[in-house]
Amino acid sequence: MRGLEDMFIPFLRKCNNTIDLKRLHAQMEKFSLLQSNFLVTRMLDICDQNGEVEYASLLFQKVLEPNIFLYNAMIRAYTHNRKYVLTINVYKEMLRHHLKVEEQILPDRFTYPFVIRSCASLVNVWSGKQIHGHVCKFGLTGNSMIENSLLDMYVKCDEITQANKVFDEMTERDVISCNSLISGYMKLGQARKARSIFEEMPNKTIVSWTAMISGYTKIGSFGDALDLFRRMQVVGMQPDWISLVAVLPACAHLGALELGKWIHFYAEKNGLLRKTSVCNALIEMYTKCGSMNQALQVFDKMPERDVISWSTMIAGLAHHGRAHEAIQLFQDMQKANVSPNEITFVGLLSACGHAGLLDDGLKYFESMQNVYNIEPGIEHYGCLVDLLGRTGHIDRALKLINNMKIEPDSAIWGSLLSSCRTYRNLETAVIAMENLLELEPEDTGNLILLANIYADLGKWNEVSRMRKFIRSKSMKKTPGCSLIEVDSVAQEFISGDDSKPFSKDVFRILDVLALHQIEANDWVEIETEDL
Repeated sequence: MRGLEDMFIPFLRKCNNTIDLKRLHAQMEKFSLLQSNFLVTRMLDICDQNGEVEYASLLFQKVLEPNIFLYNAMIRAYTHNRKYVLTINVYKEMLRHHLKVEEQILPDRFTYPFVIRSCASLVNVWSGKQIHGHVCKFGLTGNSMIENSLLDMYVKCDEITQANKVFDEMTERDVISCNSLISGYMKLGQARKARSIFEEMPNKTIVSWTAMISGYTKIGSFGDALDLFRRMQVVGMQPDWISLVAVLPACAHLGALELGKWIHFYAEKNGLLRKTSVCNALIEMYTKCGSMNQALQVFDKMPERDVISWSTMIAGLAHHGRAHEAIQLFQDMQKANVSPNEITFVGLLSACGHAGLLDDGLKYFESMQNVYNIEPGIEHYGCLVDLLGRTGHIDRALKLINNMKIEPDSAIWGSLLSSCRTYRNLETAVIAMENLLELEPEDTGNLILLANIYADLGKWNEVSRMRKFIRSKSMKKTPGCSLIEVDSVAQEFISGDDSKPFSKDVFRILDVLALHQIEANDWVEIETEDL
């Protein structure tokens, strides 16, 4: 028997596809070699490499007495092919087999990383904790691969206390464990703890930097994300495509166009524009910074476009009032056989709203449901209410709100209230205001808008009443703010805030500009009189 096994080993080592494997399988079955753990383990590895997990499962199930190597091979194959539930089932079968036979088959250091990874992918912390107990029972604590897997599992399951406990008890912390814990804290918005671990790391990798930058972006700390990205370059760490995708949304939100352009140049120079995700992030950055021509250039040069590419471009064109171009792009998207998603239709309906294209908007809203089987969300209803309001169909907008399948939010009622001012519809404005007071009782903007509607209609007693109501509630209007980028640094200005060190200089320049404006107006008036 051993001689026959040895005969097939060289062929299995050279085999790298399932066609040749099946030929060998037929020969091995002829010689009754399919109970050989050694040969079947190698066959399972070949199946794993070729994604033939069902074939691997058939081979595994026919072995009457699998050993630890065969169990591990099957666990590995299931995990690599995302059959996470089956991974855990094979692990349980291994434990049951261990109890039945005299020859002990105990899980080892090669078993647990894959089993724990499966629990993490399933976000199954209950099974993960049980397996953690088995790791302790079988004396495998102290293995860095297992400990990192446990740490990653607890992080993905939002069990940050347990993750921190594993981290504290680790015999040897490496960059992988630090990165996992940083991601965990950032995921839960605990940026200070994540930053503390990051700063203490002696050897930071690109993954470490990206985890911090991505985390800052996700929790809205865009300035911190940009600062860390610049610091990463200062220390000589070259950004990869993942770090570029992480930082570009921060550029978009802060309007940091110059940094965004530098990232575009860097990505082009280093061949990273082949990545669709990088191009999508650049398109979003350019559209949010108002640079539509640059966004279109990136879009036109993309080697491959996915639904995010099309949707982002359509939304950008719509947002900047280029509605007809957005609609044309949607038609091009259909010709390219790319199926739209719910985000695509938000941009498309928004475009119709900006252009006042009521018939087109209603057509697209209907096709979204009947053609593409996409259930309208609150954003889609909001766009349609806005479209109806902009085109003067206030009653139809109110009827749509009352018949919506989901509860209308403040944005929808606010949109209706704004339309009521345009078309001086006081009756519907009061209905919208009543709903807004329930949803946003502290927002003075809505009350001011209603007061303006009263003023437009000449109802000054009602205007006075609204002003007294605002004062009686001690309400304050949310201050306006603006951003400007100077020397690649985004500066934020908030109305009434004089805390910045250069505020006096800003106010002095504003006074000078105001004087120039007054002089210019006087000059115009004099010239007009002379005429």
